[in-house]
Parts: sequence; C-alpha cells; structure tokens
Amino acid sequence: MSAVIAVVGDGMLADFVCGELSEHYDVFRQTDFTAGVPKASELVLMLNDNQDSSMYLKAEEELRAVGIPWLRGFVSFDEGVVGPMVHPNIPGCSLCADNRHLRARNNTKVLADFQNEFQESQENLNDTRISHSGIWHVAHLVLAETHRVMEDKRAQTIEHMYLINLKTLKSSLHFFLPDPFCSICGQMTDDSWTAAQISLESSPKISQESYRCRSLEHLKEVMLKHYLDSRTGLLNAKMQDLTSPFSGVNVNLPLFMTEDEVTGGRSHSYSESELTAILEGLERYCGQFPHSKRTVICDSFNNLKEQALDPVKTGLYTKEQYALPDFPFEPFDPDRPMDWVWGYSFFQECPILVPENLAYYSSNYGDSFVQEGSNGCAIGGSLEEAIFHGIMEVVERDAFLMTWYAKLPVPRLNPYSSNNLELQLMVERLQAITDYEVYLFNITMENGIPSIWALAKSRNPGKMNLFCTAGAHLDPVRAAKSAIHELAGMMLVRHERFEAGLDEFAQMLHDPFLVQQMEDHLMLYSLPEAEERLQFLLDKQLPLRTFEEEFKIKTNHLDLTDDLKDILQVFRNLNLNVIVVDQTSPETLKNGLYCVKVLIPGMLPMTFGHQLTRVLGLERVFRIPVELGYMQQPLTSEQLNSHPHPFL
Repeated sequence: MSAVIAVVGDGMLADFVCGELSEHYDVFRQTDFTAGVPKASELVLMLNDNQDSSMYLKAEEELRAVGIPWLRGFVSFDEGVVGPMVHPNIPGCSLCADNRHLRARNNTKVLADFQNEFQESQENLNDTRISHSGIWHVAHLVLAETHRVMEDKRAQTIEHMYLINLKTLKSSLHFFLPDPFCSICGQMTDDSWTAAQISLESSPKISQESYRCRSLEHLKEVMLKHYLDSRTGLLNAKMQDLTSPFSGVNVNLPLFMTEDEVTGGRSHSYSESELTAILEGLERYCGQFPHSKRTVICDSFNNLKEQALDPVKTGLYTKEQYALPDFPFEPFDPDRPMDWVWGYSFFQECPILVPENLAYYSSNYGDSFVQEGSNGCAIGGSLEEAIFHGIMEVVERDAFLMTWYAKLPVPRLNPYSSNNLELQLMVERLQAITDYEVYLFNITMENGIPSIWALAKSRNPGKMNLFCTAGAHLDPVRAAKSAIHELAGMMLVRHERFEAGLDEFAQMLHDPFLVQQMEDHLMLYSLPEAEERLQFLLDKQLPLRTFEEEFKIKTNHLDLTDDLKDILQVFRNLNLNVIVVDQTSPETLKNGLYCVKVLIPGMLPMTFGHQLTRVLGLERVFRIPVELGYMQQPLTSEQLNSHPHPFL
C-alpha cells in the first residue's frame, strides 16, 4: 500500500508537485484546512505560489495537534523558499524560520519597505519572479525533500530551508536556530531558585598552557555552520579588518527594531579571529535579556532583601547626577517594585536575587536606576570557563578605573623583559606599522590577579595622540597580549572620524559632560592637549620594571576549575562576593557553549559617558590605594580624578 501524502494549497507549485508525486504515492489534495486535517497522511506539503503566513500558522496549530510532520514551499518576491521540515515534537517551526530570516536581513530600509514589497508581490503574482521555470525549480526541491523523507524518516532535515533565486535559479541551503521566544515551539521555563544553583564541575584544559577547555579548532565547524549566515543566521555578516597590524575580523549581530551590534575578534590569524568574533557576538546576544528563563519576580528590594543583592553595593549615581537635566535614570527606591532574576552567590553558596537590569544590559531601558553594560559577560566551553573569563573582565575594568580615579603612579613594565618572543614581536610590529610607542603598566589591585594597562602614544604630531586599553589574566603575558590586541583594533580605523570632529572633541576638554558615548572617551584623549591628564603614568622619572620583578610565578593547574576555585577563595578572603547569573541561551547550549554575567559588588563597573560615572557606595576606591602603598591616607571624593576616563 502506497504512503499517503497530502498537498494543501493552490497554484502552479501545488499542481506541479501533485502531478509528479501521484506516480509514487497516494496524493490527497485540498486547498486549505476547511475540510479538516488529512489525518491519514504521513506527510503534509503546504504549497503556494505566494507566501501565506496565516496558512502556515494554521498548519502549525492543526498538524502539531495530530502529530503530522509537514513541509512548505512558496514564492516570496523574487525568491522561492522550501522548508523547513516541521516535526510536531521538535523545536524549529516555520515561525522560527521566518523570524530568523527576517532578522538576518534586518536593516532600516528592508523593514520600512517590507509591507510595500509584500503588497506588490500579491498584485504581481504572474511576473517573471514566478515563471514556469522558476516554479518548476522550486517544485524539484520539494520533490527531492519529499522522496528523501519518505524513504528514510530519520533523515528529516529540520532547522534548514532552501532559498532559490528565481532569476538565476541558484539554490542554497540555510540553517536556522529555533527561536526560544517562539509562540509555537518556544520552550522557555520560569526562572527559579533551583535552576540558579551552581555546583562547579571538572573542566580539564586543552593543554597546561591554555585557559580554555575547548579549542577554537574544535568549535570551528559548528560555529560557522550554526551561527554565521547572511540569510538566516543569528550573526549575518563578517568583514576582515585589513588595516590592523594583526588579523582582525568583525561580525554583525542583527537586532530586531534596534541598531545592530558589531563584535570583533583579534589574533594572529583571520580564521581564529573570525571564530573569536562569533563567540563575542554570541556573548552579546546572550547578555541582552533572558533567552531561556522567563522572569517571574517583580517586587521591591525591601520585600526581598533577605534573599536579594543590595543594588547600593554595585554602585549608584549621586543625587547631583540624578538631578541633571534629561538624566535617563531614576534614583534607586527600595520600595519600588522591579524585575529580579536568580543568580548564584559563591560567598553565600546559595542562589541570590539580582535586579534584571544589572544582569542583562538591554534591561537598562525604561525606569532603571543605573546603566549596566556587558562588563563581566563571558562565554566558554563550560560554565566554569565562562565564569573564569567573566571574573577576568571584571578585574580588568576595575583595575583600570581604580588606577584612573586615584591617579596611581603604577609601575611601568619593560615589555621585552617577559621572556616571551611572541609578545616582543607584537610590540615591535605594532610600533613599526603604526608609528606609535607602546607602554605597559602593572595595575594589579589587592586581589593579586595580574592586570595591565596598555597605552599607545603617537610619534607623529598629526595623528591621534593616545589610546588606552587593559587586560587581566592569571598569566601576565596573556594579559599584556590581550591589551595589545585591543590597541591594534582601534589605532588605524578612526582617523577620519577624528579629523572631521576636531572642533567637537576640543569642546570636550572644557566640558566633560559632552563625553556621552563610548567613542567620545577615545576621541577626547586623541587630542594632544589631553595628554597632561595621564602624566601620573607617563612620568619619565618612574623606574622601568621587569615582569619577573612585578609578578609572582604561579603553578598552572591542569583543570580550569582548580584555577577558578583559587580565584573564588581570593575574593572570599577579601570579603568580596562573586555573583554569577547564567545567561546561557538554547542557541549556545546547542553546541555546549555557556554564557554568564559576573558581578562582584564593591568593584568598579566600567561606564561610558562621563555623566554615568558610578562610584557612590564603592568605598574600595578610597582605601585600596593606601593598602597598596600608593597613598598615606584614604582618598576623599574630592580627590578622585574628575576627568572622563580614557578606556575603550
């Protein structure tokens, strides 16, 4: 007895497919679901000469209820679409595919013209875009998929769809990720105390010298296949940076109805940089808002304080800042309800409630009390790896700001004293290609985790004058390399912007509140007149120190979790709480990638825009300079550096 296939739809595509399939299967034909669901069918084909979203939603509803898989084919503008193969019990439905497709092609013009294009497509169904040859080509792919599935149901191609250019007949197969927010197949669960529990597990390093548990080479195939696709990808474009002294790659993260984000990777090969850029893009994606857990707690701090993080401990703005004209945030009110998510406190060894706007940076919009960025967000091949690198970022930013606010005369490092040939060659290459002098400074704070400030100073008066970055790592050489890679990524790409805005940036010298965007910090210190503000670092009287003199040699563990446990004990001894919010999304977990947000209340958060400087409630900035021997007395608020910081 032949298998039964139902074809639902009307038009040339349905006619072509029915004619061919009838030679091999029992074909049941109907134009819509008015007559009910063809329950005897093993497969349903939804075929139309134009896109009919309402029909696909109806198919999702009707066929999911009776457990019948289905495949669609249609024409949209000058393109044919085949797929996805939808299985009732597997995430990745037609709505997921359409959402990914729309977001990947997201730009202002596309969204603005979308309705007009759709209307035109309905009025011109018989133009060249749906010629007989084009329709037949789409039909051929529908037939091939149908035969393949009917011959081996285990071979169903879920999470894929074909796109066919009807002018050239070029076909391409595209992977898409199920959408966790999908109203049809999304599988988000309520955030909970239980789900926030963290029990550290073994995370063996790929080598004794590494601080990763999965190599980039191991991730290469899935990273490129699952995340980067110009038509359906979570990331939809890449560009090689050919001006940087090192290999740089940028990728684009399309954001629906908001401005896209561009993330970058920098290394000594474009292949590795591309993978690093993808990882950073995934990290930004996970850090925007919860993708796997539904926020369910909305209450005031006073009602939750027995199990919640006190926002005051993470740094607030002063009354004067909140009173500024058009200031975008409201003072923290412990009696005002707000959204909370569950994190895990390693100090208390139990879950803790964290304000959602501190855990996810897109939650800052609305009535938030502070702006929180991606500081402390990290991705890794294990939860432990992600936590480790999240801590390193918090340490790096804190060390930089502590040095800046207190104007600490930190030791300058001799980069050639590291006994690391790669670092030496990096410094030489950067200086030779860019005509900038590279300075390294030891800005390690009381936690003892090696932190390095990298500064590039122009040898040419006509260039942007200064660039500043930082790095932190258990290995000081890695910290230095990271900071130098960051320097290289910005030194040769912003000169046109600098030259065009000289008058604008000169005004920032006299009015720090004009420094409002991230890039403003860079541009301000590109002015030669701003150099005097860094004399506490550039004082030529300070001795040049070696890496061996400044950093103690530490034994490497073979398991990254052992390194992490050592670090957590350091912060416990300092009475600093390490809090981790698991931001892992279904999209990253699919390939064993974990994302976290690390918060260490009391440490300085990186902020951009001088008006958003956050130090209120963070007393470390006043006392640590004394503990480290830089000052005789604790600092006062009036003694803190009042200029915008130079970090980018």
